Amino acid sequence: MASVLILMGSTSDWPTMQAAAHMLKEFGVSWEARVVSAHRTPDLLASTMQEAEANDTRVIIAGAGGAAHLPGMLAAFTCLPVFGVPVASKQLKGLDSLLSIVQMPKGVAVGTLAIGEAGAANAGLLAAQVIGTTEPAVQEKVKAFRVQQRNTVIAASKLELD
Repeated sequence: MASVLILMGSTSDWPTMQAAAHMLKEFGVSWEARVVSAHRTPDLLASTMQEAEANDTRVIIAGAGGAAHLPGMLAAFTCLPVFGVPVASKQLKGLDSLLSIVQMPKGVAVGTLAIGEAGAANAGLLAAQVIGTTEPAVQEKVKAFRVQQRNTVIAASKLELD
């Protein structure tokens, strides 16, 4: 199993969650993506967390829309860090998912990111930062990414009228 496991409740979440995979790939962090539903496959959810812990997975990124129970249920089955990404829904644009993920009870921690692709990308970045605490090569890539972001902003910082 990979260093980071990206889980989502449905294949319809993959277009959003790919942003996490792209970010991890940029930093050279191994990842694996799977569909595991908190509601439709709770047995698979439990066994996936057992497998992740047994195979040295370091971080879980969980994307969920609607009721968004997946990140919290995953966190209930592991002591690995779980980062939740609210996936935008048609009905409430992801606000329902955000509130479901962020409002965890005391004692079951889920780090919650922004709704949608930005949140997924930042979950990948945050996972790389966690892995970078023990893997200097990953940390150096994160530092280079930050320098690149800074240089991009500076290069486009002077604004003028057309």
